[in-house]
Amino acid sequence: FMNIILFDDDCWQNLLPLTYTKPVAALRVGISTIKEKWEHYSNSVSFLTKDYLSKKYKTNYSADNLYINGCLCPNDALVEEITTLEEGTILKNEEGNILAYRRSREINSLDANSIQVLNEKVTKVALFTIRNTWDIFSKNEAAIAWDFDKITAGKKSQQLNETNTVINNGKVFIEEGAKVNCAILNPDGGHIYIGKNAEIMEGSVVRGSLALCDNSVLKLATKIYGPTTVGPQSKVGGEVNNSVIQGFSNKGHDGFLGNSVIGEWCNLGADTNTSNLKNNYAHVRLWDYGTGRFADTGLQFCGLVMGDHSKCGINTMFNTGTVIGVSANIFGSGFPRNFIPSFSWGGANGQSTYKLNKVFEVAEIVMSRRKIELDDTEKKILEYIFENTTQYRSWEK
Repeated sequence: FMNIILFDDDCWQNLLPLTYTKPVAALRVGISTIKEKWEHYSNSVSFLTKDYLSKKYKTNYSADNLYINGCLCPNDALVEEITTLEEGTILKNEEGNILAYRRSREINSLDANSIQVLNEKVTKVALFTIRNTWDIFSKNEAAIAWDFDKITAGKKSQQLNETNTVINNGKVFIEEGAKVNCAILNPDGGHIYIGKNAEIMEGSVVRGSLALCDNSVLKLATKIYGPTTVGPQSKVGGEVNNSVIQGFSNKGHDGFLGNSVIGEWCNLGADTNTSNLKNNYAHVRLWDYGTGRFADTGLQFCGLVMGDHSKCGINTMFNTGTVIGVSANIFGSGFPRNFIPSFSWGGANGQSTYKLNKVFEVAEIVMSRRKIELDDTEKKILEYIFENTTQYRSWEK
């Protein structure tokens, strides 16, 4: 029995705005969330996160706790090293970041003052970490491959009917209840995973790795270039290239989404387009919440990062490297700014504040369509984010 507690370190801030509403390990990369990856090794996995998130994402303590960095994705060698740690032993990487710590007692934060280190180890194991928002799409190929092997081990794929064309130089796995008709699937050396009750409608073409999670839909004639993830209960149309949609979100119509991460409960209006390459082919810079300025990603291709509950109207055009906070509503002509604060209402022609009562009203309708309730816990999280992001809404001053 291993009681795993996934804690947030400084990466939580690097992964904003996606982590405003959740711990790092609740982020989806590949087919599953980081927490779900650890659940292959233990049936007791919980979070240690920011106070305001802790009511929704609780910590389960036991007599023997393995505290593991939430930005760390598991592999067999790493799990072996972590599970053999002795009481009071801390495991670090070569840069000195805490990866894991074994302790019988309850700890509320893993900083130097709160933990008593009896022994220290530095790992030599190759690590797979999600430390920045762009890691989610740029490392998605490897994450899909790892998940695919774990999730499909010992299971039999459903057969595709003869209306489909499969160019089989990779792996394709179809879960029970999935519907695929008149589609072209080419894993291109990668992996295509179609979740339970998911659907690929007629005329869709998939090239490269795809994770289409449970109850999600690729609409008519969708074009997917992998490695792309469509999280659970999402609808996708148009053209998508190397992007990760966390779940419960819609990009239902034509338009291009590339090298992007979209949160939960988002909606992209018809013909929304993202630029993922600058005209001068330079490295893309992204808004960094930690420094309060734009940071070089080192990437030539980088599109849009959108926090939970944000929406945009039809024909919205996003510049390369745009970051949108939580619960923003973007509409109107022209290119909006490439950093849009949480709870913004408007676009290139000016913005005002998206008031909380209106935010709740919309979120209740949107979530109830997926049979999920916007409860008091969720409302308190959104309230906290609203109050703690006023500094970015310059028009309020």
